[in-house]
Amino acid sequence: MRQFFHNNGLSIVLFGMFFFSFIGQYLTGIKEYNDDRQTHHQPTVGYVEYLGEGHFIEATFENWESEFLQMGMYVVLTIFLYQKGSSESKNPDTTARVDVIPEKDLLSKDAPAPVRRGGLALKIYQNSLSIVLFSLFFLSFALHAFGGSRVYNQENAEHGDPERVTAIEYVGTSRFWFESFQNWQSEFLSIGAMVVLSIFLRQKGSPESKPVDSPHDDTGSD
Repeated sequence: MRQFFHNNGLSIVLFGMFFFSFIGQYLTGIKEYNDDRQTHHQPTVGYVEYLGEGHFIEATFENWESEFLQMGMYVVLTIFLYQKGSSESKNPDTTARVDVIPEKDLLSKDAPAPVRRGGLALKIYQNSLSIVLFSLFFLSFALHAFGGSRVYNQENAEHGDPERVTAIEYVGTSRFWFESFQNWQSEFLSIGAMVVLSIFLRQKGSPESKPVDSPHDDTGSD
């Protein structure tokens, strides 16, 4: 067990923090939601029922949407855009290892099966990270619209407004895009700050930082 944690500690801790935060969101969210329903003289919902409420769905997926967009865009943009001196960028003056796929006869025996197979399997596999990240973004985007439309309709009903919108119609509202853009801008700000700050600042022991003694114009973390 100790060896397993040593080899997988980063993902274990990060997902542990995710589940802690997610449960915290769920518990505080249902309390806030039921308080609001009581204010409007409506019955409260149970713990299982809350999972299907627009309040929970929208709050969850409008955040996931921005995270997966940020990571998908970052993965793709770092293919061909550079930031000299940043640990988060490839060196603009050299060909990086990630840009090269060796010939089949030079492949390691441990190379993933799609790489050894070649053809369409390789084409999909070599873009699989961005494909999955953008797929998760579009799924979260759709669920944000679905949950948001339910909240929008519920609020209208509480205020005596008969207007109802579908998830697709909700995407056309300024409210939907306000919710999206307020999350997107923070994600791009944080990753942009990381790219620039890593030029001048260091964190000893982290692969996200250049070595402490590296000159500011050294690019990449190696």
